Amino acid sequence: MLTLLLIVSAFFAGVLNAVAGGGSFLTFPALIMAGVPPLNANATSTVAVSPGALASAYGYRRELGRIKEVSLPAFLGVSLVGGLLGALLLLWTPQRVFEAVIPWLLLFATVLFAFGPKVSAYIRRNFKVGHNTVLIVQFFIAIYGGYFGGGIGILILATLGVFGLTDLHAMNGLKALVSGCLNAVAVVAFVFGGAVYWNEALIMLVAAMAGGYAGAAVARHIPPPVLRKFVIFVGVAMTVYFFVTKG
Repeated sequence: MLTLLLIVSAFFAGVLNAVAGGGSFLTFPALIMAGVPPLNANATSTVAVSPGALASAYGYRRELGRIKEVSLPAFLGVSLVGGLLGALLLLWTPQRVFEAVIPWLLLFATVLFAFGPKVSAYIRRNFKVGHNTVLIVQFFIAIYGGYFGGGIGILILATLGVFGLTDLHAMNGLKALVSGCLNAVAVVAFVFGGAVYWNEALIMLVAAMAGGYAGAAVARHIPPPVLRKFVIFVGVAMTVYFFVTKG
């Protein structure tokens, strides 16, 4: 039964990440319910969903070639360093401390996912930043991404929008590339840190890849706003659950 839970959650996480984002809202709590300790569940969830972002980035390879406003090597460089620091910070966090901050991380990620697009649009209309500033902001976003990562796609898009990028396809491509690289470097840290539950990770990885492949077909039938509302509902439910049980 628990194996079925992991397969189903990972499959639909792959679908969500391909269409609207927010797949970790399914994989993380599923691992918790399967008995994986919270810190290890976070690491294992990252391993399970990591291939999808890089696959999406490959699909955007033409759009990525159009980006001239920001240095891709510099943007990826600060993202990789920040992601590694975030992953190491997670590994250095005592299990009981991570359990205490989970509700707050979920709350932040849920609010960000729910209101991020509107806040991002407002910021783009009213603020502009320079190249060095956007790299500094991205460095701290990457630290958060390596540590937890919920809603990181919205943070990256907001940063690129404030910087002045307007090509949404190119922005989505860069978001996918950065998210994939962040996940990859975090996975390396988690593997060497012994934080991954491999049986669960491999089961979910295969299911998430299948869900990501199916995501394109799903997108033709279910409007992304409907999927976003579902992700927000799950995020709210999980946030309330963890505040109640861990409070």
